[in-house]
Amino acid sequence: MRNEPAAPVAMTLPATAGSSARAREAVAEAASAWGLSEDVADDAALVVTELVSNAVDHAEGPIGLTVSRTDAGLRIEVTDTSSTPPQQRPIQVDSARGRGLIIVAALSSDWGTDHNDNGKVVWAELPD
Repeated sequence: MRNEPAAPVAMTLPATAGSSARAREAVAEAASAWGLSEDVADDAALVVTELVSNAVDHAEGPIGLTVSRTDAGLRIEVTDTSSTPPQQRPIQVDSARGRGLIIVAALSSDWGTDHNDNGKVVWAELPD
């Protein structure tokens, strides 16, 4: 039981490959500060890696990241400047890519996309 709400963590990242690592660090720090289990922190690290990687690959920068503590667990939001929603693709067994949204869906209790004036927000919620 929490005595007071945890402040969200928000940052802006460049659309470069190193942004996934910085996003993982931010999620790990937040999960630790909020007393979340190691399992939740590990799942959140995978989810944020996939969401930020998709933004780097398919949108222009900058990329926004917000991590929030919710009553049910953790919410990760990644904002980018593309209005094109992410789409799960059929898995091609000979490809090392294309599994990101499947991972997000498997580890999250819910996920989706909201559009805004500058592009979109792809979000995922992970249970506590």
